[in-house]
Amino acid sequence: MNTNPSIAMIGAGAIGGITAAYMAAAGLDVELVCKHEDTAAAANGEGLLIRGVRGEKRMRVRAVTEIEQLSAPKDIIMIAVKAYDMPDAARRALPFLKPDGLAVSMQNGICTDAMAAVVGPERTVGCVVGWGATMISRGALDMTSEGEFIIGAIAPGMGEKLEALKRALSAFIETRISEGIVSELYSKMIVNSCITSMGVTSGLTLGEMMKRRLARNIFLGIIREAVAVANAMKLTLPPYGGKLDYYKLADGSSGFSRLRNHLLIRIVGIKYRRLKSSSLQSLQRGKPTEIDYFNGYIAQKGAALGVPTPVNTTIVGIVKQIEAGKRKPDPGNFQDESIIRALKG
Repeated sequence: MNTNPSIAMIGAGAIGGITAAYMAAAGLDVELVCKHEDTAAAANGEGLLIRGVRGEKRMRVRAVTEIEQLSAPKDIIMIAVKAYDMPDAARRALPFLKPDGLAVSMQNGICTDAMAAVVGPERTVGCVVGWGATMISRGALDMTSEGEFIIGAIAPGMGEKLEALKRALSAFIETRISEGIVSELYSKMIVNSCITSMGVTSGLTLGEMMKRRLARNIFLGIIREAVAVANAMKLTLPPYGGKLDYYKLADGSSGFSRLRNHLLIRIVGIKYRRLKSSSLQSLQRGKPTEIDYFNGYIAQKGAALGVPTPVNTTIVGIVKQIEAGKRKPDPGNFQDESIIRALKG
């Protein structure tokens, strides 16, 4: 892979749009695939409006509206669409990926298996997005926090190509390579399984949820099951954000540990009290959630490995009912008999 690899970014939402714009501004060969013509027109014209922790500016990046319009085969194809749209995007992008190129999964949840099924494990890279952003409107994006990318291969022998990807991403933000990318992805997935899915279930912000003891019990139940499944998968989970130790949170063996865990997640709720579930926002826009890639992944792996996951399985069922219009997001869902039974194990 050459020193200035050709890159395609599929998805012009907050993460994809900001990453592509900053890499283009650094002089990298980047082409952005936008879903909407007005977004592509803005990217090609006056530039995407990006504001937030680095100030406000217009940033131009070459853009097209369809994957099939990409100009040439790429060294790196980064896919920053919703998890349920990723397999189709990967299939459509496959003809534009060089034989020795890399395809990068930037989704929440764990999508590397699904990507590898399309492009091959030897070209699949997982990526944890450890910084914050949100879309204001089409072509207007808000970078809400700094952070890092964590990247890693799921197959051996990608050392030099990973280094090239790291250099490209580091033109925008700090990037590090992990030898255990699935563990890193799983660690972030647990957070989404708690905050995002429970937000859909209740319709509440994180702060409102964490005031409720029952919600905290569900939060901890999700974590306990997730850790049990990770142990069966022989994964060692790094603390999320370097601070959230899942092994401690999964330990409810004493009155002290239970008190400590409730206090810790109560503090998290206070610190991020205004945080609103991204899946709840998707629902409100008429879009499905990514539940299959969060709690659904835990439940699926648990079933395959013989690890009981009643809390996660129940949350999946409730969210599916909400998606189907059979329930509404409501705090009363926390008191559903199925959840109470699941918590009792």
